[in-house]
Amino acid sequence: MTTHKIAVIEGDGIGPEIIREGIKVIDKVSELHNFEIKWTKYPHGADHYLKTKELISEDTLNNIKSTADTIYLGALGDPRIQPGILEKGILLKTRFFFDQYINLRPIKLLEGADCPLKNKTPKDIDFTVIRENTEDFYIGIGNRAKAGTTKQELEVIRSLYSVKFSLDIETEGSEIAYQIGVLSQKGSERVIRYAFEHAKKHNHTRLTAVDKANVLSHVYNFWREIVEKTSQDYPNIEHEFNYVDAITMWFIKTPEHYQTVVTPNMFGDIITDLGAMLQGGLGLAPGGNINPNGISMFEPIHGSAPKYKGLNIANPLATIWAGAMMLNELGEQKSSNLIVNSIEQLVKQKKILTKDMGGSAKTSDIGDELVKIVDKINNK
Repeated sequence: MTTHKIAVIEGDGIGPEIIREGIKVIDKVSELHNFEIKWTKYPHGADHYLKTKELISEDTLNNIKSTADTIYLGALGDPRIQPGILEKGILLKTRFFFDQYINLRPIKLLEGADCPLKNKTPKDIDFTVIRENTEDFYIGIGNRAKAGTTKQELEVIRSLYSVKFSLDIETEGSEIAYQIGVLSQKGSERVIRYAFEHAKKHNHTRLTAVDKANVLSHVYNFWREIVEKTSQDYPNIEHEFNYVDAITMWFIKTPEHYQTVVTPNMFGDIITDLGAMLQGGLGLAPGGNINPNGISMFEPIHGSAPKYKGLNIANPLATIWAGAMMLNELGEQKSSNLIVNSIEQLVKQKKILTKDMGGSAKTSDIGDELVKIVDKINNK
C-alpha cells in the first residue's frame, strides 16, 4: 500500500475547522482507493507566534523536507499581529524555502455554482492561471530613504541565483519609499515552460501571457522575450499577450476565450481573485504552490476570517478542493477527480451549503455530506 506523508499547518482563524473537513474527505478516498495518509501537524500561526515569537524556523522547514511529501495549509492572518508578519514569516518563507515557483489556480465554474456573469455556463469558464510564485515585486526587498544621502544594501537569494543591489540614494524635498521587482531569465523560463506543458497536457491550443510591458517595459519586455523564445518548442500552441488591465476586462466579457494563462507574480495575485468570483466566490477557489520536483503546498486562496473562528460556519469547499489538487500532485488522480466530482454534485443539489452559498449548513456538515457523496459515486 502506498503511503503519502503530509505536513499540516492549520494556521489561524477558520484554518483548523476547514482543514479538519479536508482531512475527513481525503481519509475517505484513501480508504476507498487503497492508499494511506500519514498526517503530521505543525503549530505555526498566530497563537504559536504570540507564545514563542517564532514564525517558522529553518529547523522546522528542514524537518518537513526530510519527513513529508507535501504540505496542506489552512489560512494565515490574525488581527492581533501586524499585517504581513505571518504571511511573510510563514507563507512566503515556506514558498521560498521549498522553491514553490508555480502558483496553480484552476478557474472552473462547477455546475450549480452561482456565477455573477449573465448567461455564462460551466462550458464558458474552465481555464487555469499559472502564476510565477517567487519573483517580481514579491521578492520582498525595498526600503525608505529620508531626505539627504543614504547608502543601502539589498540582496535576493534563490536556489537559481543571487543578486545584490548597492544603492546610493540622494533625496531632496521628501522622504521616499521604494520596492524593487526582479525577474530572472531562469525563473521566468521555468514557469513559462510549465505553462506550455500544462497546455499541451490538457490539449489546450492557446496560451495567454500577462504583463504590463507598455509601462514597465524593462521588466516585462524581458518576460515577453522569454515567452517568445519558449514558444518555439510548442508550435501547435498559439500564444498571445494581454496587458493586465485588459485581461481583467476580457475575463468578464469573454472568459470562454481563455485556456492556459501564465503571469508574473503580482499580476497573477490580482487576476486570480477576479477568477475566484467568476467561479462562484472565494469559498470555491483552491490553490497550489508547486515545486514539480520537490515539496508543494496546497491551500484555499481566501483568508483566515478570524471573526468566524470556532463558529463552525465557514465554507470548507475551497480547502477540500485544494486537497484534491494535492492528491493529483501526489499521483492519486482517480481520488482527486472523485473529490471534485463530489463537490460539484453537492453544489448542484443545493441542499447542504454554507451561508455564503445561500444555505444554513455547518462547516462539519459539508465534510460529512461529501463523505457520503464520495462513497455513493465510488460505488456506482
